[in-house]
Amino acid sequence: MNTISSAAPVTEATPPVVDKANAKMPSWFKPLFFGLIVFALIYIGTQLATDLSHVPQLTIFSFAMLGAALTIALGFEFVNGFHDTANAVATVIYTNALPASVAVVWSGLFNFLGVLMASGAVAYGILALLPVELILNVSSGAGFAMVFALLLAAIIWNLGTWYLGIPASSSHTMVGSIIGVGLMNQFLHSATDGASGVDVEQVIKVGKALLFSPLIGFGFAAIVFLLVKFVFKRRLELFQPPVGNEPPPFVIRALLIFTCTGVSFAHGSNDGQKGMGLIMLILIGIVPLAYSLNKTMDSTQVQSFAALSEKTARILAPSQPTITDTQARATLTRYIQDRQVNPQVVPSVAVLSNHLGDAVASYGSMDKVPESATANLRNDMYLSSATLKRLDKDKAMPTLNAAQTATVVDYRKNLDKATQYIPTWVKVAVALALGLGTMVGWRRIVVTVGEKIGKSHMTYGQGMSAELVAMTTILAADGVGVPVSTTHVLNSAVAGTMTANKSGLQWSTVRSILSAWVLTLPAAMALSGGLYWLFLRFV
Repeated sequence: MNTISSAAPVTEATPPVVDKANAKMPSWFKPLFFGLIVFALIYIGTQLATDLSHVPQLTIFSFAMLGAALTIALGFEFVNGFHDTANAVATVIYTNALPASVAVVWSGLFNFLGVLMASGAVAYGILALLPVELILNVSSGAGFAMVFALLLAAIIWNLGTWYLGIPASSSHTMVGSIIGVGLMNQFLHSATDGASGVDVEQVIKVGKALLFSPLIGFGFAAIVFLLVKFVFKRRLELFQPPVGNEPPPFVIRALLIFTCTGVSFAHGSNDGQKGMGLIMLILIGIVPLAYSLNKTMDSTQVQSFAALSEKTARILAPSQPTITDTQARATLTRYIQDRQVNPQVVPSVAVLSNHLGDAVASYGSMDKVPESATANLRNDMYLSSATLKRLDKDKAMPTLNAAQTATVVDYRKNLDKATQYIPTWVKVAVALALGLGTMVGWRRIVVTVGEKIGKSHMTYGQGMSAELVAMTTILAADGVGVPVSTTHVLNSAVAGTMTANKSGLQWSTVRSILSAWVLTLPAAMALSGGLYWLFLRFV
């Protein structure tokens, strides 16, 4: 007798839901993590000890202040790492282009390389936003109150938004903190002895970037996604969410990894410099002999600087001005504060140029400048450079021929070279903090970007489009010197691809991101201004 067996209907297995953000880290992660810390700390400690060995009579109080300030500055970069850089890894994790463990280490590595290869221009550019009298007197109680206030304010806001999983911009947090200190400084002192506040032009510039960067990210990502969908309309797998841990097609995977790398590198080379600038301000204030001037300039460079100083003085003031060095410093300080050009500004630059040329020539090299003269020499260089830049921006320079203009520009570059340098150990310290921050606290922001912006899972095409727009926007902004936010651009780009794909948006998350976008500047301003006022009560 034949038995007829009836087979059960075949159903397609539902792929398991993979918790990408909470995947277990491999066994090699912890040894790598702690190995990097130990190696970097040994290098940093050795270099710092070498630098400080040339500083006589460094007190215990100075050591304590230096340790506290460096800890807070590096703490800001650490928080910046897991707050901002997490945006760069979200798309590669949620499209299975890279496992989470590999993605965060990869991103941390390229943040590290971005910091190491940074020029330092942004580092000192961010310092130019600070009140000039606090920069010139950073070793005073008010100078230290400024540094601690703006760093702690930035850390508090970044930690708060990170804890809530809200992608807010660390760049705008830092700018808001600087504006808050500047406004409070002006409020407290302008009625009595005069004080500078904030650079209104720079605030407007940042405000425009704050307004337009999310719109650019949203609009361009939507357009790029629609173009990708049109060109590759036959490759339907590009527009489907990943199945389990299945990686994307090779070309898309390579492009996703490439754009993640680009965003990480660009973030490190730009955001990392904010920490560098503040650390240099701390070092200049506490141990000016070691860090106020670029000791790597050799005797040939120093003699060239002296000759350029004297030549620039003759160009700016052919007849010897009857202005003392003290009067010249006061004139330039007031000009940088109120930006009101008067007939004494250019002759005052000439007077300080002559003074700098004579002083530097008499010392022979930067490492022979005595401790008593170091701070004043650096301040004169800073005032001269800042004034020349301001005069050029205000189109208030005297009429010069091409050769004279080239000499003045060369002199200004030499001024910056003498004062705007960053030791390698500072770059390593910031790179370590930023890279380790990426490896430690990335999950909250990654989950928000990957799961809570759109109503459906991110597809390969969406991840590729969002990262491509973020990378190109940041690099293009770097090229023209326009500040943009990695966080704002990438999050709005993800939202743009979701909208273009008609996937829908989770409006509760969008409202949270928009709230952070609107509140970051005023909240950071209020925090830093309040902390600055509070710290001044104790110094």
